Amino acid sequence: MKTEIKVFAPATVSNVGCGFDILGFALEGIGDTIKVRKSDKKGINITKIVGADLPLSNNKNVAGIAGMVMLKHLNYEGGFEVEIEKGIAAGSGLGSSASSSAGVVVAINELLGKPCTQLALVAFAMEGEVLASGKKHADNVAPCIIGGFVLIRGYEPVDVTNLEYPKDMYCTVLHPAIEVKTIESRKLLPKHISLEDAVKQWGNVGGLVAGLYKSDYDLISRSMQDVVAEPNRSTLIPGFDAVKKAAMDAGAVGCSISGSGPTIFALSKNKEESIVVTNAMKVAYDQIGVEFSINVSQVNQNGVSEI
Repeated sequence: MKTEIKVFAPATVSNVGCGFDILGFALEGIGDTIKVRKSDKKGINITKIVGADLPLSNNKNVAGIAGMVMLKHLNYEGGFEVEIEKGIAAGSGLGSSASSSAGVVVAINELLGKPCTQLALVAFAMEGEVLASGKKHADNVAPCIIGGFVLIRGYEPVDVTNLEYPKDMYCTVLHPAIEVKTIESRKLLPKHISLEDAVKQWGNVGGLVAGLYKSDYDLISRSMQDVVAEPNRSTLIPGFDAVKKAAMDAGAVGCSISGSGPTIFALSKNKEESIVVTNAMKVAYDQIGVEFSINVSQVNQNGVSEI
């Protein structure tokens, strides 16, 4: 049995407009690289983090928390050394904390001969999200671990299912060079919404799931309307309205905030149309005066994978 493994844990887009805390998908090309090796020292020992100034202490690092919860569940008396190379900026809205948590628990599971199901790994990784956001949520860790496009049907217990989606679909992600902490962004959300808004949101979630299943881009576009989180969180993102308008005018299927922001994502029907949308978003954001990076990706079908 292997004593060391290196994995790639992909970035994720969560919420996907109307699906607050229940919808997400994994991206290709952006993510964390995590090396885990068996150790004689008990517990999780994070020895190195590259690419971000993050604490090595277990109780202050999402990967350490998730790993320790997993070891306790398994009554495992040994330990693991962990090295993390961050490819996702903290506070980007692309599941930075989820990637670290998910990568570590998947790697440990592989080294122990896969004693845990993917659903159990999602539950362990969610424990790390409490540190990052103040709440257990799976719309980043689930797609990161499982891959593809996922729906979290419920949390007590965690119930996750893969969704069908158009395989030609592309996603543009524009990340302004600012940080939005998830735990702070959640404070902007309304504690109560009207029945009218709830009905709109339920209809949009159902429509989006149906549109993805049928590859009905018109239905996907009509359904990617968020009346709960986006109106509040968009105020933290310089130039959001201008970039969203540019993306939609260029033919994007939909455009919204990835997670808690500040990353803005746009879906396109295919690679060619994604190039047009990406260029339009670049031009629009160049006018804002804030540095940014931009990437184009298909949906990552594999989730966390061994390198």
